[in-house]
Amino acid sequence: MPQSEIDISSCDLCPRSCGVDRSAGARGVCGADGRLRIARAALHFWEEPPISGTHGSGTVFFSWCPLRCVYCQNAVIADGEAGAEISIERLAQIYSELQAKGALNINLVTPTHYAPHARAALDLARGQGMDLPVVWNTSGYETVRAVRENRGYADVYLADFKYASSELAARYSKAPDYPQVALDALSAMVDELGDPCFDEYEGDERITRGVVVRHLMLPGALEDSKRVVQTVWEHFGSSVLLSIMNQYTPVLAESAKAGDAWACRELERCSELARRVPNEDYERLLDFADSLGIEDYFWQEGGAAEESFIPAFDLEGVLSE
Repeated sequence: MPQSEIDISSCDLCPRSCGVDRSAGARGVCGADGRLRIARAALHFWEEPPISGTHGSGTVFFSWCPLRCVYCQNAVIADGEAGAEISIERLAQIYSELQAKGALNINLVTPTHYAPHARAALDLARGQGMDLPVVWNTSGYETVRAVRENRGYADVYLADFKYASSELAARYSKAPDYPQVALDALSAMVDELGDPCFDEYEGDERITRGVVVRHLMLPGALEDSKRVVQTVWEHFGSSVLLSIMNQYTPVLAESAKAGDAWACRELERCSELARRVPNEDYERLLDFADSLGIEDYFWQEGGAAEESFIPAFDLEGVLSE
């Protein structure tokens, strides 16, 4: 499908439902207009083991973001500072190139505002022999309709569940509806894909179908994190794989220190985001997960936050090879 045939004249691809005419060049709340823009396409080794394995996940990082969290670890792409405009045909080639490089899957990172483009490129790539599982890597801020429209395209959801508190969601993401929206979307994902399924691929155990739920612990938010873990467990049990993360990096403070005026204002408003999560709090959260009877979940070694999980958004793999 040519990009000109994609209709986003009254955009409602995400729960913001801003209704702007992106096809005519207007920019949505996400920041994107109708042009497809990505910042990186390369093997990525820092996802959960059944997604990255030893071969790497074939990640495609889309520019812009509907949620725009104040503490975003990938702010340079969420704000559209990094990226290049490409065609749907080029995106299809990228999928195939990642398969040729040995990727375990195609991992679409924050694709919601470009969902029609991503699906059209998948149709083209599959017609040319690309047959990897597709990971839809999302903030969790999805409509149920958007999940349904991904039927036949998304084999695995790698979905955040960021907040249990509407107040926290409003404070950090200007999305007080996030907890209920994310829960409804996650329910739809599980309904669509069922329990996790795996295969063996070139020596790696690879997830081929199912839902992985990520929760990034934030400083000062232990009780909210407990509520997230409990909510996910009580609603879905072992039907999803839970990943409890301790890699929060105070990038807002780093930007403020570099003189960014917006970051300075936001850091003054949310001063708690200037520090890392204490290891003691993270251990308390893991102990809480254990107390609920969750026997199998992903967790990170101490000091994970001191290691950079943020790749260079330098257009690797984006332009024609």
